[in-house]
Amino acid sequence: MGTREQRGAGPAGGITARRFVRALPALMIIGGVLSDALTPPRYTAIPLFAAAPLIAAPFFSRVSTIRTGAAALLALFLLRIQHQDLPGPVIVIELLTVLTVSVLAVVINGVVRRSNEQLASARVIAETAMRAVLPTPAERIGGLRVAARYEAAQADAYIGGDLFSVADSPHGVRLLVGDVRGKGLDAVGAVAVAIGCFREAAEQEDGPAEVAVRLERALARESDARGGLDAFEGFITAVLAEIPTGAGRVRIVNRGHPDPLLLHADGALEVLTPSVPALPLGLDLGTWPDRTDEWELPAGAMLLFYTDGLSEARDAAGVFYDPAARLRGRIFPGPEELLTALTEDVRLHTGGETTDDMALLAVARPAEGQPDRRRTVKIVGRGDERGHGP
Repeated sequence: MGTREQRGAGPAGGITARRFVRALPALMIIGGVLSDALTPPRYTAIPLFAAAPLIAAPFFSRVSTIRTGAAALLALFLLRIQHQDLPGPVIVIELLTVLTVSVLAVVINGVVRRSNEQLASARVIAETAMRAVLPTPAERIGGLRVAARYEAAQADAYIGGDLFSVADSPHGVRLLVGDVRGKGLDAVGAVAVAIGCFREAAEQEDGPAEVAVRLERALARESDARGGLDAFEGFITAVLAEIPTGAGRVRIVNRGHPDPLLLHADGALEVLTPSVPALPLGLDLGTWPDRTDEWELPAGAMLLFYTDGLSEARDAAGVFYDPAARLRGRIFPGPEELLTALTEDVRLHTGGETTDDMALLAVARPAEGQPDRRRTVKIVGRGDERGHGP
């Protein structure tokens, strides 16, 4: 668990830091006035007056930056009028120095403002692209309750290589959760290829193993089109699952991905480890038939699929987060409540400092008479807060 001091870098710590930065230019000017008034003439406080507009430039608006520079100039001018113990040329040089730095601060402010606008535009584009690639699954699919969440490691970062998809096929509900090697737009391209192929194959293929073969072929074609593995992020760990309609079981093919968890209604938990380990998709190291494993999925049970951003999250001592150990013995009303508790718990474990994105997908087979619950699916940054606890 993160300590209280570690978590202090969160919202309260951020607000305190912002307030200090907002007050810093004024403190520089006040410090300059006091220093000039309390020290002999040979000591100059010009660095403090010049620092005020420079500090304001990246954080304040253009008008506030100009006002800060004007305040520094005015304070220095009034000091020199009251204490005319310096030669005239020295006073002029001091005033010109502060004026020059103030003009430079206004220029810096303009550059920062334009950069922020471009960054904001890029964030909107990135979020739109990610939402298009990872659309929100319906809250009920094939009689199952579904919840999904994408947690970005960096605040305001929305592009990554984690993926999930749910499809209601003639064979039952089929699911894909995976993690692409790499980050950025290349990883999003691989995510788009994988999800597009999965949606088509889920409708046509007889089982999860056949869907995995289709994914292999799609990744191989994309890799060849882009000039090989280095040009295309084609390395994907993935879990493909199928829950046949009306059947109390789940069939899974695991291609080098973290093992899903099966949470029973009484708090018992199973780790769904594959009988035969398999390589990730897209490695192009040969072909082997996929082994499909099957487990019972009783009424009231939930399946949890996740990427390694969850299982490799560390606390301050470097201890990995163990979702099976943390969830065993706990009971959740539904998949959305499970994901909310899980994300809050891992945030406490890491002290809010995660280094990898994580995708979470929870699927519940409702028990008889179990009521529906509303849910939300959010793509969130590390700094976002929710009002729910584990």
